[in-house]
Amino acid sequence: MPRLYFSRKRVMVTGGAGFLGSHLVDRLLERGHEVLCVDNLFTGAKDNLAAAATNPRFEFLRHDVTWPLSVEVDEIWNLACPASPIHYQHDPVQTTKTSVLGAINMLTLATRLGAPIFQASTSEVYGDPHVHPQPESYWGNVNSIGPRSCYDEGKRCAETLFFDYQRQHDLPIKVARIFNTYGPRMHPADGRVVSNFIMQALRGEPITIYGDGSQTRSFCFVDDLIEGFLAFMDAPPEVTGPINLGNPSEFTILELAELTIRLTGSRSQIVRRPLPEDDPRQRQPDISFARETLGWEPRIALEQGLERTIAYFKALA
Repeated sequence: MPRLYFSRKRVMVTGGAGFLGSHLVDRLLERGHEVLCVDNLFTGAKDNLAAAATNPRFEFLRHDVTWPLSVEVDEIWNLACPASPIHYQHDPVQTTKTSVLGAINMLTLATRLGAPIFQASTSEVYGDPHVHPQPESYWGNVNSIGPRSCYDEGKRCAETLFFDYQRQHDLPIKVARIFNTYGPRMHPADGRVVSNFIMQALRGEPITIYGDGSQTRSFCFVDDLIEGFLAFMDAPPEVTGPINLGNPSEFTILELAELTIRLTGSRSQIVRRPLPEDDPRQRQPDISFARETLGWEPRIALEQGLERTIAYFKALA
C-alpha cells in the first residue's frame, strides 16, 4: 500500500536521466516530491540531472529495468527505453527486453505497492498509418519483423501488459502515446531529425533529408509534453488512456530543414538520401481526447521551441 503517513509523495522515474525523464524529474521536484531516478545510463546522462542532484529530495540509482527492483515508492513513471532509431537499433533484442521485461518488472512492483504507474508509450504504435491524423482508436499499421519493430512492437506489447494488469489486478495505470518531442537535453548524436538538422546546420554540414522531404511530423516542445504528463497523472483514476500527447501542428521534413537553416543562419545545403525502411510517411496526433479530458494542448510554437533548442546545442559547442 502507498505510504499514507507522509504528505509528500516518493516518486520513482525510470529512464530519469534521459531527455524526457530528466525534465520530468525537475518538475516533480518543483512540486515538492521526493524523486528516485532509476537509469542504467545507456542513453541517459548524469549531466541532465545537474540541477536535480543538488536537491536533498533527489536520489539516483543505477539499475537496468530488465531486472526486478524492490523499492518503496508511492508512484511510478516508466520512461525507460531508448527512443531514437540509432540507439534502439544498436541492440534490438535489448530494446525489446527493456520495453517488455521492464514493463513486467515495473508493473509487478506497482501491484505489490498498490501504486499508480505511468507508461511512456509512443506514436510508433501506429506504425506507418493509414488513418490521418491518428486517434487513439486507430489500431495501427506496424511491421512486426522490420528494423524498427523492436521499438514499435515492444511498446505495443507494453501497452497490452499495462491493460492486462489493470484488468487482472485492478492496478491504477496511465498510458501516454508520445509524438515527436524536442528541446534542450536531446542527445546531439541521437539520430532524430531535430537534433540532426540543428547539429548539421551549426557545423555548416549538408542537411540530410531522407526521401523527398514530403513526409510529415508534428513536433512538440518538451515543456508542453511534460505539462501533459502531469495533467494526465493528476486526472481521475478512470482516465487510463491510451492518450495521445503531442503537437497537432504538422510540418514536412523539408519545412523543418528550411526553418532550421534560417534560425541558425547556416549556409548548409540540403541533400537527399533514400528513405529508410518502415519510416512513417505521416505523423500527426489527434489530441481531441487530451483537450476534452485534461484541458491540455501545446502552447509553444515550433519556431519558438527551435530557437531555445538551438541555443542549447550552441552552448554545448
